[in-house]
This record gives sequence, structure tokens and C-alpha cells, in this order.
Amino acid sequence: MEKIKILVVDDESRMRKLVKDFLEKKGYEVVEAENGEAAVDTFFESNDISLIILDVMMPKMDGYEACKKIREKKNTPIIMLTARAEELDKVLGLELGADDYVTKPFGVRELMARVKANLRKTVYREEPAAEEAPAAEGNFGRLDIDLDRYEVRKDGKPLDLTLREFELLKFLSERKGQVFSRETLLEKVWGYEYYGDVRTVDVTIRRLREKLEDAPGKPTYILTKRGVGYYFDC
Repeated sequence: MEKIKILVVDDESRMRKLVKDFLEKKGYEVVEAENGEAAVDTFFESNDISLIILDVMMPKMDGYEACKKIREKKNTPIIMLTARAEELDKVLGLELGADDYVTKPFGVRELMARVKANLRKTVYREEPAAEEAPAAEGNFGRLDIDLDRYEVRKDGKPLDLTLREFELLKFLSERKGQVFSRETLLEKVWGYEYYGDVRTVDVTIRRLREKLEDAPGKPTYILTKRGVGYYFDC
């Protein structure tokens, strides 16, 4: 079985080596890049990178710009590394399409938990056998959600969702009408302790609405129960 390949991007060679050594001990293959420009080139030259660990503050091209360029064409999971704990930095990364972030300094076990969580549905999930029943699909008016193939179509046209956006939509649509707090969604969808940063849910909901809705300011699919949380309806 081929090793899962991860791209580690950081302008500090010591940080790259720390992450690389740890991941290789866990059985992953690691490729490196020292700035955002090199990261974009390396990523698009390879067709088998399963996850990107991307530092924010780098020369030539920062992590935000690199994330944006990668997201224009690919939905490969991206974990942002930021040395700053300000909420604005984290939100900006999520707005640009990052799936996750880790604030420096971080423990390697914390990083490993994030890596596994973000690979969970792209690499580790089992593919359905050929003789199994067709993929389960949820039809909600103009919206079709293919629950097995991780595809969403509106009016027959595919929507370009990130893994995390799909996971959140899948969770809510399977529980139509049930209201979930942001804390519960972090636990159930993100799948691990997220240190109470509930803005992560708000940002992901906002991005989903921009892709699902005709008028994101007046949503018809993912609705807000003021003071409680979010729920799916149509």
C-alpha cells in the first residue's frame, strides 16, 4: 500500500524538519516547500498529495495567498499554521477555504489529531464495493446531496464544496429540523476537541450559504435559531 503523502510548508527549516520527522515516524510520506510560491508549484506538479500543512507568514507568497490559489482548483484538505492567536487571522484562513488551523507553538500530538481528522473522509474512508447498492442520496427540492460520493448538486449542477463544508451539510441534512448548537457541531462534525472556537462553525456556515443559496442573506436551507444554533430545512 502506498504511503499517504503530505505537503509541509514553512519558511523555517527547523519547523519543517520537526513536522516532517514526526509524520514520517507515523508512516506518512512528506514533501516540503519553504514558501507559498514553492508550495503552489509543488502541489500542482504532484497529483497525489492528500493533505497540506501550510504556514501563514512566509516570504514571496504567504499562506493565505497560497491557500487561495490551491482552493481555486482543488479541495485537498489544508491545515493552516499561524504564530498569531488573534481570531481575525484564523477566520481569514477559514474564509479562504482552509479546513483547519493550529496555532504555534503546538504539540505534535495536537497536530497529529488534526491530520487524522482531516484525512478521515478523503483517505481513510472505505470505498463502496461494486456490488453494493447505489450511493445514498438526499433530495431537497433543487438540492441533491450524494451522501456516499461526497457530491452536491443544485439544479443538476455540481457545487464545489470543501470536505468540511460537505461534512457539515451532510450532518445537518440527515437530521432535518433538529437544531444544533455551535459547540455540538464542533464535536460531531469536526470530530475532536476544538478548544471552544465556535467562530469556526459560523465561518463554515457562511461559506456554505454562499454556495447553496440564491440569496445568502436570506437562507432557505441552513437556518439560524437565534440564541440556540443552526438547523437544516427546505
